[in-house]
Amino acid sequence: MKTDERPMTGYDRRMYALMNRREGAPLYATAARRRAVVVAHIVLTAAGIACWLYSVLGDERWATVGTLGVMLPWCVATGVINGATRGLLELRAHALDERQRAEKNRVAARAQYVMMWLLLSVTVAVGGAGLAGLEIEGLVFPVLFSVFVVHWLMPLWLAGLTAADEPADDEADEAR
Repeated sequence: MKTDERPMTGYDRRMYALMNRREGAPLYATAARRRAVVVAHIVLTAAGIACWLYSVLGDERWATVGTLGVMLPWCVATGVINGATRGLLELRAHALDERQRAEKNRVAARAQYVMMWLLLSVTVAVGGAGLAGLEIEGLVFPVLFSVFVVHWLMPLWLAGLTAADEPADDEADEAR
């Protein structure tokens, strides 16, 4: 069977309902708000990576607490982005309509392109640091881990940045 002909399971229905809840709509109603949430998510991700790496490599207890402190706002920001995209990247393909599947493919392709250039930039920077005589062995794990996390989240960030505004309600238009 083709994926779009499969019936939606209970899991698919619950996820669809969750991703299409409107309680958080004021947080992502405009493009500026969506951009602000994505930027906040990027900052929280960077802080989480830094704290986690410092707790692992620096053996500092405060960094573990910092990681835990960043998690809740990071999860909220992730939920807001998922709500803005109506679960575009979280729902299975057979739970999406044709327009959403095309958008998901477009976001994935753009994320792959951005990541290609990011990986090239990181490779050139680390190689340049090595040629300049800097000690790069200690950078391998932190850089690889950071790039992995960015690779994982890039589609979400791009989907949040490129999400279109919701069409105006007819009732809201009549009230104006």
